[in-house]
Amino acid sequence: MSQAPLRTDVVIIGAGPVGLFAVFECGMLKMRCHVVDALDMVGGQCTALYPEKPIYDIPAHPGIEAADLIDKLAEQAAPFAPTYHLGQQVEKLTRTDEGRWLVETSIGTRIDAQAVVIAAGAGAFGPNRPPLEGLEAFEGKSVHYMVRRRQDFAGKRVVIAGGGDSAVDWTLSLADIAEKVYVIHRRPKFRAAPESVARMEALVRDGRVEMVVPYQLSGLDGADGQLTAVRVATLDGEEKALPADALLAFFGLSMDLGPIASWGLNLERSHIGVSLPGCATSAPGVYAIGDIATYPGKLKLILCGFAEAAQAAHAIHPLVYPGEALHFEYSTSKGVPGA
Repeated sequence: MSQAPLRTDVVIIGAGPVGLFAVFECGMLKMRCHVVDALDMVGGQCTALYPEKPIYDIPAHPGIEAADLIDKLAEQAAPFAPTYHLGQQVEKLTRTDEGRWLVETSIGTRIDAQAVVIAAGAGAFGPNRPPLEGLEAFEGKSVHYMVRRRQDFAGKRVVIAGGGDSAVDWTLSLADIAEKVYVIHRRPKFRAAPESVARMEALVRDGRVEMVVPYQLSGLDGADGQLTAVRVATLDGEEKALPADALLAFFGLSMDLGPIASWGLNLERSHIGVSLPGCATSAPGVYAIGDIATYPGKLKLILCGFAEAAQAAHAIHPLVYPGEALHFEYSTSKGVPGA
C-alpha cells in the first residue's frame, strides 16, 4: 500500500527567481507551498548557468549578481517555511476526485495540492552549441556557454560570440579583468538592453573591447582542449583568426518542456498560454508564470515574472479559502512573519 501523499495548499514547479517569489506571495496570503525542481539547488538558470552574471533590471538594484539575487529571494521566502523537493522532476499531474491536484515526481514524491503554479522557466534547458568541427575537445576547458566564476577569465584573451543580453552583459563585466575582449556578431545591431549596448560601444571607442562584425564563428585552433585562436568569417568567406584563450558562446538555450507537454495544457510554441489577470492555464487550478507563460504583450523579464507570481497567488486564494473575502493590504502595513 503506497504512502499517503503530502498535503499542501500550493505546489510550485520550479525554484528559479519567479518560483521563489511565488512562495513569498502565497505566504503573504497564508498559503503553504511545496516547491519542486529538477536541479539539486534553488535558483534555476541563475544558479546553474550564470551565478556571477550581473542583472540590471531588478528594481532598487542598479546591478546584482544572479547568485546574490537568489540568496535574497530565498531569504525573503524563508519565513513562510516552504518545503523544497530538489533533484527531482514532476512527471505526472492528475486531477483528484476532490478537485485538487496530485503531483508525482521522478523519485516517487507525491503531493496533494489545491493549486499548482508552473514556474519552470524554459523547461529543461541546454545551450545552443555552434556547429564547429572539433568543438567537443575544447568544451569545459576553453569553450564555455556560461560563466560560473568571473575571475576564471582574468588576464585572458576572451572571444564572446552572440548578440543578446548575455553576450553584452559579460562583455561589460569581463572588460575590466580580461587582457583582451573580442565581440563577434553577424550584424552590428544587438538584441540587448539599449543602455547596455551603449556602454559596450563606449568600451569599443575607448579601445577596451574590439568589435568583430559582421562575422560569425568558423573554426577553432589549439590543442589538448586549450584554444590558441578562434577563426571567424564573413558571409563572403573572408576569414581571420583572433588570438584567444577562451571562447564564450551565447546563442541562447534549447527548450524542452519534458513531461509538461503531456499534461493537457494549452501550449503555444513550447510555452503555456495563460489568461490575465491571474495567469490561469486551460486546466482549473493550474497557473503558469515566468518565462514558460505566454499571453499577448508578454515581456520575458524577471520583473514581469514577479508581477505574475503576485497575480497567481491572488487568483489561488479563493480556491484555498473559499468564501473568505481577501482584503488586500500593502506589505508595509501587513508585515511579514518573523520580521
